[in-house]
Amino acid sequence: MKRISWLSLLWLMSWLPCVAMAQEFEFRPPPTANDASAPAAMRDLATRILPVYEERDIDRYLTNLAALQLVAGDYTAAYDTRLSLQARQRPSNLPRPVDKAVLYDIYARARSIETTSGLPFANAFKQAFKEVVPRLNDRDAHAVTVWLETPRSVFEQALQKSFDQYRAKGSVDFTQAVDLIWTYLSFDAYRSFSPLIEALDSEDGGRRYIADEQVTIKTSGGRRIQAVVIRPKGASIPLPTLLEFSIHITQDSAREAAAHGYVGVVAYTRGKRSNNPNAVTPFTHDGEDARAVINWIAKQSWSDGRVGMVGGTDSGSAAWAVAKRPPKALKAIATSFASAPGIDFPMSGNIVRNSAYRWAQFNTLPPLKPGLAPPSTDDMVWRLLDQTWFTSGKRYRDLDRRYAPPNRAFDEWLDHPSYDRYWQKLIPFRKQFARVNIPVLTLAGYYGGDAGALYTFSEHVRYNAKANHTLLIGPYDDNVAQDAPAPDLKGYLLDAVAQTNLRELRYQWFDSIFKNAPKPALLKDRINYQVMGANQWRHAPSIAAMANAPQRYFLDAGAPNERRRLAERPASADSYAEQTVDFSDRKDLTIPPSEVMSKNLLAENAVVYSSEPLQQPLEISGQLSGKLDLKVNKQDVDLKITVYELLAGGTYLQLFDPYEFRASYAKDRTRRRLLVAGKRQQLPFTIERLTSRKLTAGSRIVLVLGVNKRPDQQLNLGSGKDVKEETARDARKPLTIRWYSGSSIDVPVRR
Repeated sequence: MKRISWLSLLWLMSWLPCVAMAQEFEFRPPPTANDASAPAAMRDLATRILPVYEERDIDRYLTNLAALQLVAGDYTAAYDTRLSLQARQRPSNLPRPVDKAVLYDIYARARSIETTSGLPFANAFKQAFKEVVPRLNDRDAHAVTVWLETPRSVFEQALQKSFDQYRAKGSVDFTQAVDLIWTYLSFDAYRSFSPLIEALDSEDGGRRYIADEQVTIKTSGGRRIQAVVIRPKGASIPLPTLLEFSIHITQDSAREAAAHGYVGVVAYTRGKRSNNPNAVTPFTHDGEDARAVINWIAKQSWSDGRVGMVGGTDSGSAAWAVAKRPPKALKAIATSFASAPGIDFPMSGNIVRNSAYRWAQFNTLPPLKPGLAPPSTDDMVWRLLDQTWFTSGKRYRDLDRRYAPPNRAFDEWLDHPSYDRYWQKLIPFRKQFARVNIPVLTLAGYYGGDAGALYTFSEHVRYNAKANHTLLIGPYDDNVAQDAPAPDLKGYLLDAVAQTNLRELRYQWFDSIFKNAPKPALLKDRINYQVMGANQWRHAPSIAAMANAPQRYFLDAGAPNERRRLAERPASADSYAEQTVDFSDRKDLTIPPSEVMSKNLLAENAVVYSSEPLQQPLEISGQLSGKLDLKVNKQDVDLKITVYELLAGGTYLQLFDPYEFRASYAKDRTRRRLLVAGKRQQLPFTIERLTSRKLTAGSRIVLVLGVNKRPDQQLNLGSGKDVKEETARDARKPLTIRWYSGSSIDVPVRR
């Protein structure tokens, strides 16, 4: 078939019927994404849309036209349309930038080969893959295979969600129909080629890299650390090395580093992949063992003697463990959402999370004997464990003793509720941060994974005035450490400038250190942050400099039955809002959803304060803090603070992940200071989150202040005893708390 000429295309588009975007198409969704009727139903929908589809943007027209043709089963026409799109987007002989569109080029080509030659799809896809991927450079080929390896379940869940969304209506409008076609096409394509990718990737990787997957490294103490080393085959000189020290059995970062022109090494926590699996102790030996690995790397013939460390969450904490006493060969660290043990894992705000037990079970258990089941991957199983403990009224200590198999690491963590010497020795503490003189890049987000990252950044620049530490933060959660940001984050649509590939940015930063490349333009200053709603990045030398006009709001309780206000002037200091929380009532097993955008305000066991509508846009950028003026009838309480923008249309936009903290540690996380029951007292606090948002005129600022009571977290019943030892007996008297109008919150405003 001939490729469509542009004159013919424009003539054809000019004669397309004018279709209102609101046109409805009858559509009865199949019961499930995998239902046998789904292909026919989607083919029918695509066939009805094709004759009336129009779009003034030619690139968008061709992109969607190919998708419609693929779902309708006209594969040769779809491939021809993809070729026309490629020709338009590559008018010169310059290489075409690789993006996810290449996946649909390969898929359309495979279906076209299948149709025209009669080859089975598996053979056709292999041919289409080999026509494209081997011609790409290592970096682009790696990106393509990573995209191709996206789990099929991601697309299945998205399609099921769409089917369920349109089921009751029985029809879709024009825009919904096209979106649905793309959702189905992605699912159908991935379920078709997913079984083929591993072998194709292995073959392509064997051509590009030298991989040693069974490396044993001996430490000075006689320990054996297992590692994977992957090198580019074409390297003619020694290269710098990027190391990840991980408790997870993976080699993804090593392959990715090799694709970017480095030697990639993944070394595993002591005891992993060894004959002594019982030696796996999270965090304890990471610094010592990773230093031994770095010293080993520096002596290898393929190494130029320079090592950078990479890591996300727990492997990020390993990088900081090494930095406590950095070896000479360590030249840089780049972490994404790095944990700080004792700060944000296994507890955050000194409140232990049940998820820490699940993590420990997966990562510290020895290989199972035949016939024994591994820890369940079913979320419902773990949710049932949470609920069973919660409703029992038993001690938190019993979570992994009475209701689940004991875990040595988890039990040990429970014995250290303060940020004591047990935690302090794992990563730099206070003045030890002054020793960290190498470049550091920290990636974090407003919605998860920022407490540990914020801690290490803040402590580093506090104790080392010349610290070469760069922080990039935006509207992300920790999933961005594994993939580029999705356009939709829990209901919030990211600004275009926020949809940058942070993994690639990390390699650009390493290139500026190891390869004399320019530093990425996005990293202009010590702090680089995305202003939500403004579609721009800003840059500041410090957290304090993110704002220039701090605004204090007082928590005005108001008169009975009136709206509680965030007021710019203090009200009567003796007025208060009062709430009661009955911890003996365990009927509510709800775990609040973590949506950024929602029509519903989550205010269980809480009081709500809101400002007057903003007269003009207002930028909030930085770290919130304040003072709680309160009286509690208990000696301790776990508190929760969430701040929203209430848009004029009635939607709540959460400005950062809820901040939960134990009151007895608000002044000092290293030592518990109990409250005085029945006495009015002041509790200063600093929210361990960053945020940046340009609030719109007409919006309100909403503060939700409450008591933490969830089945998936430790419960603080206020007796003053060790919280893990409290039982339902300590909850017989309900907690009563008065929030006085002398309470205030300081909002960092930039004008």
